[in-house]
Amino acid sequence: MTQQQLDAIDRAIIRATQSGLPLVTRPYHGIAAQVGVEPDEVIRRLKAMLQSGVIRRIGVVPNHFALGLDRNAMTVWDVEDADISRLGKEIGGLDFVSHCYHRPRVLPVWPYNLFAMVHGRTDEEVASKIAIIAARLGASCRASDVLLSKRILKKTGLRLAA
Repeated sequence: MTQQQLDAIDRAIIRATQSGLPLVTRPYHGIAAQVGVEPDEVIRRLKAMLQSGVIRRIGVVPNHFALGLDRNAMTVWDVEDADISRLGKEIGGLDFVSHCYHRPRVLPVWPYNLFAMVHGRTDEEVASKIAIIAARLGASCRASDVLLSKRILKKTGLRLAA
């Protein structure tokens, strides 16, 4: 499915969700009512758009500062390429990592290929979590750095023009 293959209903679903799912008990029912289709149709179409890559994911985008987690750090790691898939899954599975992904290196300036975001209430808590990641990566990690957040950035996803 490409952008040209999106029909009016797909576009309406994207517009209805591009600012987030409705904060109700049954969000897909709310979207369905807004778009004028059955909830099962909304779910079917979202799954198709996920499978085709039109949308990458449906997930929560929390405001960590509002949750009291105002110490936030993007950790970056130079991990052996042969180990990146296995270690990325392991690090991404840690309950304190909100997102973890593999990105290409930009040598010689940026040697890091594994990114993992951690959050905490204190600098010590964040440092402890980073130490756990470092221990899990072990000898497969050649270098690392920490990029601390000073403020929350606007988080947005897919946007369709009217």
